[in-house]
Amino acid sequence: MSDLMNKKENSHNTPMRYGYHNDLSDLVNNFFGGLLDFPRDINRDLNSVSRQLNPKVEVEENENDVVVSAELPGIPENSIDLEVSSDGYLTISGEKKQEKKENHKGSYFSEFSYGSFSRTVPLPWDLKFDDANAEYKDGILKVIFPKSQNEQGKKKKININRK
Repeated sequence: MSDLMNKKENSHNTPMRYGYHNDLSDLVNNFFGGLLDFPRDINRDLNSVSRQLNPKVEVEENENDVVVSAELPGIPENSIDLEVSSDGYLTISGEKKQEKKENHKGSYFSEFSYGSFSRTVPLPWDLKFDDANAEYKDGILKVIFPKSQNEQGKKKKININRK
């Protein structure tokens, strides 16, 4: 559910904040570099952490294949799972585990994100899912789906007529 659809309620059941307020706060905070740091609620911060773990994806199409690329920096290959459903949804999931660190000399902090993630990408093409393969190098996962013969012949040039 998107932030615009979510609303938080206080004990009196009155709306406190909608997504557009958070978006505006982010815009102002980013523009001024945090000098006018507007307060955020704890649930938003927790949602932000889960969004940081979700991989950014790119879907490309060429004549023969559809390629889904995902940024997964710092995640070992054996911690990544790929599944494709029969109705054409690719799910990339996994876990970024926290290394246990102890520091006895003083306090420290970490802005690193750890936890599970899952990202589902719709694939609206007729693809050969059984012939798919994946490559993982330098934190970039690429999943290549060959198009079926039927899908390869679907493109048609459309002429533009000037009036």
